[in-house]
Amino acid sequence: MTDLFLASAARSVQARRRIARHIYQTPLLPARAPGLWFKAENFQLTGSFKIRGAASVMTALPPGRALVTASSGNHGIGAARAAQSLGAKLTVVLPESVVPEKLAKIRSYGVEVVLHGAETGQAEQYAQCLAQETGARYVSPYNDANVIAGQGTIGLELLDGPPIDNLFIAMGGGGLISGIGAVMKAFSPKTRIIGAAAEASQALALSMKAGRVVDCDHLDTLADAVAGGIDEDTLTLPLAQAVVDEVVTCSETEILAALRVLAHEETLLVEGAAALAMAAFHKVSAKGQTNVVLLCGGNFDGPKLRTLALG
Repeated sequence: MTDLFLASAARSVQARRRIARHIYQTPLLPARAPGLWFKAENFQLTGSFKIRGAASVMTALPPGRALVTASSGNHGIGAARAAQSLGAKLTVVLPESVVPEKLAKIRSYGVEVVLHGAETGQAEQYAQCLAQETGARYVSPYNDANVIAGQGTIGLELLDGPPIDNLFIAMGGGGLISGIGAVMKAFSPKTRIIGAAAEASQALALSMKAGRVVDCDHLDTLADAVAGGIDEDTLTLPLAQAVVDEVVTCSETEILAALRVLAHEETLLVEGAAALAMAAFHKVSAKGQTNVVLLCGGNFDGPKLRTLALG
């Protein structure tokens, strides 16, 4: 297991050099609550951490390769921005339920967009088939060693700050938490990695508990960016099992409460997946310790979120 996360951490060190000019090194902001900090990926160039993994893959490939990816929004935005920057040909498959603002952002980068399926898992399956039919390279939102390495660059940035006791990260497909977790366990092994799972869609959390990929229902959640299943040939499951110290499952009520705390007390409007990490922090006793909540993104349905967060 140690070799597994050390290899991933080494890839993150390499990825950091490759993607430096394509991303923004986001700030580590002190919260008003003592002992709490926010790693503000909501201020990333595309409003989400996802551009890191997409740029990591694309900078590791030979130029001119046709690419296909799938996304509930944030990965598509990051991949589209990276493709435009690198001159890559990219098709993005999105579920029909994609947030309109995210769809508009993806299209603004000039990539081809295909709408397919009711949820992200169906969009991913279609994108994989499309890549096989056309000979394009499929870029997984999470199940790719270079995507994981790109997300892990967040951990390298965190190492430049104060020592961290607890790091709270929302869990979707696992690319984010396994990438960052690998870096932290390699360079700051005392830091506890705490995963936040949405009760409404918790495929990775249940798979970690079972020790194998399991399917589950995926219900509507405010943390829409983490919704969906994981691949049978997942790279993230064994890595997450190696680096995650605790998983905290949060209800929609708890996510909404965290969203409102971030808006009212911290003056931060973020998407539901970022509030999910904050909700997990509220459920863990960590007084007297240095805690970091990863705000993974700020791309949200504007009118809906403002009504919820400010209500």
